[in-house]
Amino acid sequence: MKRYFFMVHFVPEEANCTLLMGRCISIMHGYISRHSIEGVGVTLPAWSDISIGNVIAFTHSDSYMLNELRQQSYFQDMQECGFFKLGQVDDVPNDCIEVKFRRNQQIAKMFVGGNRRRLKRLKKRALVRGEPFSPERKIKSREFEVFHRIAISSKSSQQDYLLHIQRDVVDKQEEPEFSCYGFASNSKLNGTVPELSLYIGRI
Repeated sequence: MKRYFFMVHFVPEEANCTLLMGRCISIMHGYISRHSIEGVGVTLPAWSDISIGNVIAFTHSDSYMLNELRQQSYFQDMQECGFFKLGQVDDVPNDCIEVKFRRNQQIAKMFVGGNRRRLKRLKKRALVRGEPFSPERKIKSREFEVFHRIAISSKSSQQDYLLHIQRDVVDKQEEPEFSCYGFASNSKLNGTVPELSLYIGRI
């Protein structure tokens, strides 16, 4: 399947990339929701073990749709202010390695905020069933491979939360099955995206 992409480079050295990526993803999410578009993937070309990087890219099989996404006022305004550099919509090179950026919700359960929200949901379900709520106090120690966070603000729920993202190198391109935020998941969504680190200089 032929794919296209465009990159967004965060210019300021002191940029909060976690917040800016979340904002870019929110713009994409709103756009594809309004137009009922599926199959948009997010790839992070400047990803490393120590940083999520300062570049985000969007991929899809429809170059016209990506051009329309690129023209959204947030991207254009940030470019005019000198905060973003926007790459042109371009073909994904045939020799790209395939990677999977997946949201791992299990990681959130390690942290207090995630545990608090999970217990609140469990308590609500128990009350609906008319059962007593007595959560276990066991603390399980778990280890995860490298992950980075992206801060998202949800307009529908009026809540701020973090996406915990991990990166896997894969053998082949898979069908573009992504969440509404452009990521694969641990189980159902297995979409892959091109690894574009060699093409950052095109911006």
